Amino acid sequence: MANPVLVEVLRGAVVESAHRGAVAVFDADGKPLLEIGDTARPVFPRSAVKAIQALPLVESGTADAYGFGDRELALACASHSGEPAHVELAQAMLAKAGLDRTALECGAHWPSSHEAEIALARTGSVPNALHNNCSGKHSGFLCTCVHAGIAHRGYVKAGHAQQEMVRDAMQSVTGAAHDVSHCATDGCSIPTYAVPLKSFALGFARMATGRGFSPLRAKAAKRLLSACMAEPFLVAGTGKADVALMQAAPGRIFVKTGAEGVYCAAVPELGLGIALKCDDGAGRAAEVMIAAVLAKLLSDDQALAARLIEQANPPVQSRIGAKVGSLRPTAAFG
Repeated sequence: MANPVLVEVLRGAVVESAHRGAVAVFDADGKPLLEIGDTARPVFPRSAVKAIQALPLVESGTADAYGFGDRELALACASHSGEPAHVELAQAMLAKAGLDRTALECGAHWPSSHEAEIALARTGSVPNALHNNCSGKHSGFLCTCVHAGIAHRGYVKAGHAQQEMVRDAMQSVTGAAHDVSHCATDGCSIPTYAVPLKSFALGFARMATGRGFSPLRAKAAKRLLSACMAEPFLVAGTGKADVALMQAAPGRIFVKTGAEGVYCAAVPELGLGIALKCDDGAGRAAEVMIAAVLAKLLSDDQALAARLIEQANPPVQSRIGAKVGSLRPTAAFG
């Protein structure tokens, strides 16, 4: 089954490029509200599922033991841009557990924030693991290990107790098998599992509603999504689409991007979860797709829908900042 073209890129009035993909919108009972393309095809969710991966941080009592609030929980779910606030908070989280950046096993890369990258380079420094976009998630992993009395070295490896907690949470929330036949390695070195796209939509509907969860898990899920919606900058960074989308409707929209054109989202007031994948991995197209889906779901709020539609039709600009084209969702969204 070939997925339909969901996003077109125009230069002037001519379609220059096109992006295919699939979209799944489900409620917490497993009922599809919207399916476009092949939603049964397994995909790696990458960083789009960090909120589910953070469940053990809360459920184990670690977050409360170390006094973590919305800021720390948002960073534990983040793919941050390496700005000073992100780096400093990850460092502070580790310090609560008596650790420092040397405990991180996620690797280092330059900040995705151009300003933070330039500022770091001007000091003559090089990035360390705290600048990794996943350092908040990994800090949460390490804190959980220390609080639970688990030896933390090698915590990124499949089979380590920390990753078993994450795998169990992912499998339980999505209802899909997360086993060796579905497993590969993510960019930050932890296991990632390819399962049907629609399973992630179901999972985030359940995260938003708590339906099918124990009281402990329902409370933890609500706490994590609420933290992300309260602190969107810490989930992403300056100028990021996740921030713009969550700020468009504070407390009403949760979104999280993942590498290779993946997005997961939840609309708690509707009890719905969303998962989508741009076939060619283009982030620019995935951002259009998620904004278009949210605009469709929240169309009753005309002012909000207008803001989301604007985000679903971003300009293509020349090097001097002139608008020379645009991206747009196709009629496949209905």
